[in-house]
Amino acid sequence: MAGRSVNQFLLTANRLSDWSQVHAVVAGLGVSGYAAADGLLSLGAHVTVLDESPSHAQKAAILETLGAQVRLGPGATSDLPPDTSLVVTSPGWRPDTLLLTQALRRGIPVWGDVELAWRMQQPDRVIPWLGITGTNGKTTTTQMAESMLRAAGMRAAAVGNIGRPIVEAILDEEPYDALVVELSSFQLHWVHTVALHSAVVLNLHEDHLEFYNGPGGYERYVADKARIYERVTNACVYNVAEPETERLVEEAEVTEGARAIGFTTGIPAISMVGVVDELIVDRAFVPQRRSSALELAKVSDVQPFAPHNVANACAAAALVRSLRVPPQAVARGLRDLQLAGHRIAEVAEIDGVRWIDDSKATNPHAADSAMQAFPSFVWVAGGQTKGTSFDDLITRHRDRIRAAILVGVDRQVIADALARHAPDVPVIVLDSSDHGVMDEVVSQAARLARRGDAVLLSPGSASLDMFTGYDDRGERFATAVRSLQAPSS
Repeated sequence: MAGRSVNQFLLTANRLSDWSQVHAVVAGLGVSGYAAADGLLSLGAHVTVLDESPSHAQKAAILETLGAQVRLGPGATSDLPPDTSLVVTSPGWRPDTLLLTQALRRGIPVWGDVELAWRMQQPDRVIPWLGITGTNGKTTTTQMAESMLRAAGMRAAAVGNIGRPIVEAILDEEPYDALVVELSSFQLHWVHTVALHSAVVLNLHEDHLEFYNGPGGYERYVADKARIYERVTNACVYNVAEPETERLVEEAEVTEGARAIGFTTGIPAISMVGVVDELIVDRAFVPQRRSSALELAKVSDVQPFAPHNVANACAAAALVRSLRVPPQAVARGLRDLQLAGHRIAEVAEIDGVRWIDDSKATNPHAADSAMQAFPSFVWVAGGQTKGTSFDDLITRHRDRIRAAILVGVDRQVIADALARHAPDVPVIVLDSSDHGVMDEVVSQAARLARRGDAVLLSPGSASLDMFTGYDDRGERFATAVRSLQAPSS
């Protein structure tokens, strides 16, 4: 099969197609790369996996047993094999990575694992996908939607950016009724034919500008987020509080008949899900003759309670209601949900001071959501700021910040913003680059906090400068807090 005819084949290739002439390169042997290679092998493609890290030897050995070729170590990704007809890239690979630019220059299609998974269920195993993206709240909303579907008796799985590769779920022997797919902008960048049943953009704020570097970086970030609405078949859910998300719906090329559905923490208009008298209500998926709102859940069903989590619950409810999930399942799903850690999680209360682990807040907008929940707090912040600005965040909350303790590679970025907009706030900058710095953080915070305050680890920054991930950062904070001895009364 010549190169041009292979490209033609790949335009419509699906699970039942003959993949034997496809020479696929998988870029990266992380979790999603391993699943993608496994999926391609199951289709019958020739597979080569490339990764600069030599640490994937065990996974490489398994894939080689299954028939793949694997090249690991420095230089492994410098040259694209000459017979390549498809590249499937891992989500974290920038579009300007040498291997990917080589493929694009040669006219070779580049897919992400999401596109591959979509093809792997066509044409005879198609189930609805509910897609979730946005700067913040993706994982929480994904977990909420999954819990609601399961409360309705549906076999559902949360996949994608939440941690479990979507290809792995497609290969699962369990026949799912629906998938809830968390999608990052990186994943959406390489989507071509995916047609979600329903999708939401929760919010849009500066993030990952180190990935979208150069002029127009934020605009390119938003454009990738907007791709989630393309070809949607049922409901495009948008955030009433952020008109830009509605604009993306208006500009999307959706499947005929798809509806625009708003979510809000205020009183909803028709075709919205929102809040009335401490109840989450539906005015979108109710009979047209019915003018009143349909109760879905109590606001108190949302745990942990915070204004942004109520918004997330409304978004999740709108998505699952597009699948006609009954109201009682929405409420039960919220009550039954056990969210993953490090999201406004209370570690302890010691001598009237609440110690809060919100390490998942890896950008300023996420930190803003947590700050709204506390009237006064000692702020623990810093890490990799990813080119974002803290000016608006500090201006908005400077009267709540008792003091700030800053760590991490970009700590001075936040210190400078505090000096500009909150010069009276005491600031402690810790220069240590060792992850053991959390002991000093907690010691200083205990000295600064007063009864009724929170000590809020909400860094507004990524963690990989000092920790293995936001979870490691949160655990080290929690361990240091638990080591405190509460003062005797």
